[in-house]
Amino acid sequence: MVPAVLAATQSAASISSAAGQTVAIPIAFEMLAVIVASAGGVLSARESKLDLIGAIGLAVIVSLGGGLIRDVILQVGDVYILRQPLALPVSIATAAAVFMFPMVVEKPDRLVAALDIFSVGLFAVMGADKTMVYGYPPVTCVMMGFFTAVGGGMLRDICLARVPYIFQRSNLYAIAAIAGAIAYMTLIECLGMWNIAAATISVALTMLIRWWSIRYNIMSPTEFDPHKLPEPVKKVARPVVRPIQRAGHHVSAKTSQAAARARDRKRHRRQQNR
Repeated sequence: MVPAVLAATQSAASISSAAGQTVAIPIAFEMLAVIVASAGGVLSARESKLDLIGAIGLAVIVSLGGGLIRDVILQVGDVYILRQPLALPVSIATAAAVFMFPMVVEKPDRLVAALDIFSVGLFAVMGADKTMVYGYPPVTCVMMGFFTAVGGGMLRDICLARVPYIFQRSNLYAIAAIAGAIAYMTLIECLGMWNIAAATISVALTMLIRWWSIRYNIMSPTEFDPHKLPEPVKKVARPVVRPIQRAGHHVSAKTSQAAARARDRKRHRRQQNR
């Protein structure tokens, strides 16, 4: 019994130590991200004609669901929704307030949109940093940052029985979150930058990419058509693409010839059997 208790104590201590090494994001910014995400969840609930319980559930899913996905995958025992005592109460209080007074967030569209992408960038940084603290490789850190940023919205759309927004053609949203997580890992791992400075730059980059895609109506592609690429891109790509095309045509021709010979042999055997 004593060894088990000792092991549990050591595990808890290691979790606490790792939690202390994560980015020291000011608690006000953390709660701002939770509030904005919760408000977005309530607005989605109102659009779908859900009641108060549905609105609160959707708000919690949107604001804390991405972090929960990350923590379930990491399986290190450090669950943000349980460790941060303010997260759940703030999300529930925000959901109740926005449900009763939706005009608070329905009117200032630009402000809400800016705060929304700010929360996405902040969640991406927090997810990537937490994963890095536990010794995972950079690719895994970026993936966990992405899940933390957009996982809540994905769960929201699944609960509402619709195609997740991040899978649809839209202005750059998921790509902005990935870029923010990659920027953070690059600044930390390659340049050795201070965590707070790296987090600030990464969140700013996420917001900039999102704003740029909205300002110039840059949409995520649903198909790839090389003929629609700009001419400078075509000139750069031709030396690489043409050999690949020739090899593809050669393989296709060989495959067609082999299939034709196989059909001829099969037809010849049928004639002989007759």
